[in-house]
Amino acid sequence: MNKVLLHICCGICASWTIEKLKLDGYEVTGFFYNPNIYPADEYRRRLQAAREVCVSYGITLVEGDYDDGLWSGAVSGLEKEPEGGRRCEACYSFRLAATAKRAGQLGIEFIATTLSISPHKDAAVINKIGKSVAPQAFLQYNFKKEDGFKKANEFARDHSLYRQHYCGCMYSMRSGTINGR
Repeated sequence: MNKVLLHICCGICASWTIEKLKLDGYEVTGFFYNPNIYPADEYRRRLQAAREVCVSYGITLVEGDYDDGLWSGAVSGLEKEPEGGRRCEACYSFRLAATAKRAGQLGIEFIATTLSISPHKDAAVINKIGKSVAPQAFLQYNFKKEDGFKKANEFARDHSLYRQHYCGCMYSMRSGTINGR
């Protein structure tokens, strides 16, 4: 069975993506790497929700370092970009590069991300970035297909998961953006 390291942005988005990857024959390990999440209390709430989902699906969750300074450096100069713009693309690239690096350290051949499940995020952009970061390893998915977002939200409701109210970073929080654009 092929192994995949799944970058998880939050518990809600993780549920259907884990299920879909398992249905497609992958052995999934979760990777929570989101130094973009602001503030730290929000990070902890999202991490806890991701842990709960991984326990529900019987998969391991690896936690990356929470170093918001590294993330800030990755998006430096893009602070005034609109949601869904170049700052978000830099953020995706930063987190997917870290996912590819961790997969290599763990001896996992493939990577994927939950990011494409959001109806507010462009799966084509995410997949293009993933392929540029890890050409041979990135699995291209649009997890919102097959009612993925709806299934993820049903799982969250059924399991009383924490539901965030903005995409994650300080800029999306300030703009009042809910889950993306």
